[in-house]
Order: sequence, then structure tokens, then C-alpha cells
Amino acid sequence: MSVTELGSVQKTLLLPLWGRAVEARKAHPLLVDRTAVDLISTIDYDFSTIARNISVVTQLAWIARSLHTDRVIVDFLARHPAAACVNLGCGLDTTFERVDNGRVSWYDLDLPDVVELRRKYIPAGGRRKLLAYSLLDHQWLRQIGSAEAVLFIASGVLYYVEEAQVKALFRKLADAFPGSEIFFDACSPRGMRIANRKVIQAGGMDESACLKWGLPTVRDLAAWDSRIAILAVYPLFRNMKRALSLREKFATTVSDLLGIMSMVHLRFGSG
Repeated sequence: MSVTELGSVQKTLLLPLWGRAVEARKAHPLLVDRTAVDLISTIDYDFSTIARNISVVTQLAWIARSLHTDRVIVDFLARHPAAACVNLGCGLDTTFERVDNGRVSWYDLDLPDVVELRRKYIPAGGRRKLLAYSLLDHQWLRQIGSAEAVLFIASGVLYYVEEAQVKALFRKLADAFPGSEIFFDACSPRGMRIANRKVIQAGGMDESACLKWGLPTVRDLAAWDSRIAILAVYPLFRNMKRALSLREKFATTVSDLLGIMSMVHLRFGSG
């Protein structure tokens, strides 16, 4: 399996991978991901279009997403050391390396072609398992072993599917794992339009990889199912602006004020 053989949506995994590699090469990085640096130089793909067209703010968005996610996982594992963590749409993500507490059971889930590519570059085994499924193929739920608690993370994935499919997924998670939690990034309808123009198209991705689901307000999620409880919502760029220019700080501040991109933390109750 090579990158060029991936489906159009799957190829978007290259965008945050590039972003993490760029960050890791900085003198004072917010996030260190040496695996991303190695992969950028190893994978047979021309990253010049991404490097030429992706803005500093967009690159920071991928880093901010990872930092928020790392923080939530570390906190969850402090409360539930032997938990299971399921990384939905894992791509070539390396979250496990940053948060592993030595006890967590970790599941990386993605489409079969991505899993095949991932096997070439990022080892699994032991407490780490690879699941080759679409997140919409709910058969994968039966692959998750028993654990004291379950946390699902979904970074840069849910807005690639339709709202009805996200609703169905959340209901399945509530059915199968009452008491579990999920942490994910969401964009507003305006943010979806901006991302399709300034990230997907500018990054040289196929138009069929455009975002599909925009969340007008996080409060809407509570109306989907009585078992959905909103634990927290974080503006994406909160506490992430120290190295930005004044123009970039203005852009990220406006983005946060308008709710363009948010990190959302939910719990699935038992009804």
C-alpha cells in the first residue's frame, strides 16, 4: 500500500501529519512528534503543495487539536488507569506514544487501506491493536475488550461524514458502552466552508474529501439523545497563541469568539 493508492478522504491524513512534522522541527515546539518528522521524509509523496498553501494558523490548528486531546486522555487515564482508549480515524497519528501510562488498552481504528499503510510505518502489538473498519461499520464495537472505562477520541474525522451518521454512531456508542466518553473536534457550518476552501482545496486534496458536517452549536448535541451529556467545550486556540504574530493572534481570537472550531467532550449516560 502506498499513499497514492489511498482514497480521497484517507489522503487527508497527510495534512495533520505534515503539520506535526513542521511543529517538531521548530526551535521551541508546542508538540514534539519525531515519528511525523521521519514519516515526512520516508513517505513517497510531494508535500510541496501543502507547504506552499497551508497557513500558520491552519498548521497551529492541528497542533492545538493534538494538545487538547493529549490533555484530556492524560486526565482520563489518571482517573481510570486501566481504561480502553479508541482512536477513531487514527490515520498516521502518534497519540499513544505521548500519553501511554503503561496500562491503557489502545485501539487504533481506520479504513482498511489506512490500516495497511499504518502497519508499514507505525508498529502495533501488545496493548495496541489495529482495527480495519469504517467507523460507520459498527461491527468494530464488538472488538473492544472489557475495561474499567472507555474513552473514544476522534480527531479530524467526524466532519467528513453526514450528521445523520454521526448521530447513529453516538447512539451506538451509548448502547454499547454506557458511561463512556468521547472527545472530538467540531467545526461550525462557517468553519466547514472555510476549511473546504483554505485547507482541503489549498492543500491539494480532492474535492470529494470536503467536509460534510458542520455543528451550529454544541448545545444541539444534547437534543440528539437523552443519554448525551456535554462535559466541556474548548475553543480550539485557547492558550495556543504565544508564538503568533499580531495578525495571527487576531485571526485565532476571532475564530474562537465565533466558535469556528471547538473541542467537545461528551459522556454517554445510561438513559
